[in-house]
Amino acid sequence: RNLDVSRPTYTHLNRMIAQVVSSITASLRFEGSLNVDLNEFQTNLVPYPRIHFPLVTYAPILSAKKAYHEQLSVSEITTACFDIQNQMVKCDPRQGKYMACCLLYRGDVLPKDVSATIATLKTKKTIQFVDWCPTGFKVGINSAPPSVIPGGEVAKVHRAVCMLSNTTAIGEAWSRLDHKFDLMYAKRAFVHWYVGEGMEEGEFSEA
Repeated sequence: RNLDVSRPTYTHLNRMIAQVVSSITASLRFEGSLNVDLNEFQTNLVPYPRIHFPLVTYAPILSAKKAYHEQLSVSEITTACFDIQNQMVKCDPRQGKYMACCLLYRGDVLPKDVSATIATLKTKKTIQFVDWCPTGFKVGINSAPPSVIPGGEVAKVHRAVCMLSNTTAIGEAWSRLDHKFDLMYAKRAFVHWYVGEGMEEGEFSEA
């Protein structure tokens, strides 16, 4: 919807995922004023070993047509990260609480702008953290701007942010998946393929 693509294909999805992966791994490939090591994600985002399913959000998701008149500020792209339309998983963070947030900025971004934006975010009632982790923001800043595929739908922008957050709202996505599994397993759909490879049917129930 954000890219004005009426009939999305796997190519569109893969290119969007590529932007996210590129942002997460940018610190391994480029110098930055505040680089974040991959090990720090585990340290900052995972309070308990079993709660290790981050919600990923990316902004701005702009079509090439809109990019010419929309150069968004640090504040605008950060606020967009809390918009459901920019999430990679369908769930509603407003119905849950955040345990931690990691904001990874790329391109023309100044630390003072990030600090001011986070200070504003903390005053908003819509973004709620759990009681035992009230100020859980980790920030990474990398000076390399986002790169895009020439002729693709995603616009070339001066700055972007990828947010990895640990929120209780992700449970909504797991419940949806669990429900779909129950519907298929009730009809024993595809089970014969697994049994034929040596698994036992009881293993599905245990899982």
